[in-house]
Amino acid sequence: MIRFLLDENVPLASIHLLRQAGWDVAAIIEDSPGVSDAEVMARARREQRIIVTFDRDYGELLYRRRLPAPPGILYLRFAPLTPEDAGEYLLRLLNNSSIVLDGHFTVADRSQLRQRSLRPLS
Repeated sequence: MIRFLLDENVPLASIHLLRQAGWDVAAIIEDSPGVSDAEVMARARREQRIIVTFDRDYGELLYRRRLPAPPGILYLRFAPLTPEDAGEYLLRLLNNSSIVLDGHFTVADRSQLRQRSLRPLS
């Protein structure tokens, strides 16, 4: 089963929605608010979790600073319309069997999805 680490900027309502749907979700806002993005990446790697974030800095950490990659990163590149929006979006992605988040840096906006493999970075 996919395990997620939701960054501090993901609303609590989305966190609860994903958990209610049965997903394994850890949330920075609940247990370690204020930690650096590098620490979030290290935790995701250690716990084998895919990061879900609205923060574009993770691309910088991966591709410029060359920090070790976590199992995956989903960068949501849109402003949520409701507190549940991020969770609802992720649930729609997870229902699409052709999309694989593990092993990818995924950039998602409302109209398209782009993915780049993380495998050469690890």
